[in-house]
Amino acid sequence: MKPVLDQQVLVLNRLWQPVNMCSARRAFTLLFLGHAQVVHTDPDRMFDTHDAASWLAISEGYDGPDLVHTVSHRFRVPAIIVATRYDRLPRQEVKFSRQNVFLRDGHTCQYCGVEHEPKLLNLDHVVPRHKGGKTTWENVVCSCIRCNTRKANKLPAEANMFPLNEPRPPRWRPLFSAGGSGIGRFLHDSWRHFLDPSPARVTVSH
Repeated sequence: MKPVLDQQVLVLNRLWQPVNMCSARRAFTLLFLGHAQVVHTDPDRMFDTHDAASWLAISEGYDGPDLVHTVSHRFRVPAIIVATRYDRLPRQEVKFSRQNVFLRDGHTCQYCGVEHEPKLLNLDHVVPRHKGGKTTWENVVCSCIRCNTRKANKLPAEANMFPLNEPRPPRWRPLFSAGGSGIGRFLHDSWRHFLDPSPARVTVSH
């Protein structure tokens, strides 16, 4: 199990847009420096914000596994923080890489539809490179080794093998920087309000 201080925390800019993830250790540093506030994620207090003092008061009444203990206090590890002085917009592009292609395709072979461990996956050029295919988001898909070998250097029509999904550049999500394999596998449920492609609008009172 990952140490408590290494747990991932979603970082929002001051416009409440997801911009990154950081460790709980870094989140506490930003909180104590006054550069961030904790976003409460419990259903009865959803989206309340807290500085270090008020989050300490909340934490004292909390009894769960995600606690950090000091000599005289205990702090609940936040799931979300909002950076109060950061208003830059999220990055819109994802770096093209082997791992990010796997993430985009959910570690699922785009030919047989079976999800695999990374060691059993490869990248396939839909249009082979020797036939003019480029190494881009629009021409590379996740493929299991078996399907990759079967398709070889053929065009989809020649091999009668077509990607299950049209390859496209992924819409950026902070999860790409976490090395996870899917949103439902390791993210806090409350993150969905900000990471889901069609989240409910959240009104922040001033």
